[in-house]
Amino acid sequence: MLRILSIFLLSVITSVAHAQLESISNTDASSGLRQALTDGASAAVGLLGVENGFFANPQVKIPLPPALKNVEGAMRMFGMSKQADDLILSMNRAAEAAVPEAKQLLVDAAKRMTLQDAKGILTGGQTSVTDYFRRTTSVQLTQRFLPIVKTATDRVGLAQQYNAYAGQAASYGLVGKDNSTVEAYVTQKSLDGLYFMIGEQEKSFRTNPLGASSDIVKKVFGALR
Repeated sequence: MLRILSIFLLSVITSVAHAQLESISNTDASSGLRQALTDGASAAVGLLGVENGFFANPQVKIPLPPALKNVEGAMRMFGMSKQADDLILSMNRAAEAAVPEAKQLLVDAAKRMTLQDAKGILTGGQTSVTDYFRRTTSVQLTQRFLPIVKTATDRVGLAQQYNAYAGQAASYGLVGKDNSTVEAYVTQKSLDGLYFMIGEQEKSFRTNPLGASSDIVKKVFGALR
């Protein structure tokens, strides 16, 4: 009897949630999602694309590449602390310089969102907004970020030494493609940090839709609660 009651209650809750979503017009669903995506992307870029946006945020701060991280203690022991610190700072500054390039591409991705995309995001789980951005922008953003990151990291001697070592290691399959150069590593970490911060904005919309700046975002995400 208790099992039957539980199944009945689950069915009622599911029906109510479905009805709430169905009560939102296709136009409202699309408009609300586009606004949420635009707001979330703009907020993430605004937080990261400034001085210390990466460097002072432990959630996204870019550490030394794994091959150097593993010997960081020895580097510092043998008087290479400054070189290590310079590289860490330059990598994070490179990410901060690259991220503003993402804003227009993210906004354009939000504008291109179809009705099918919108419905998929609304019913696709807690990271569906972030997943949509990652799927539709990562290739273009990699192309935009890479030259900016390379310009910044090329100034650091340790980065050049790492590239020479990692390039050889990659040819033997000892280092993955994302770590084969400092600029490739930093570009990937920049994207990871950007999508992470978009994810944080998405969590905010989902857990507190009334805190959104737009009424249409409140309406759409409020229906999911």
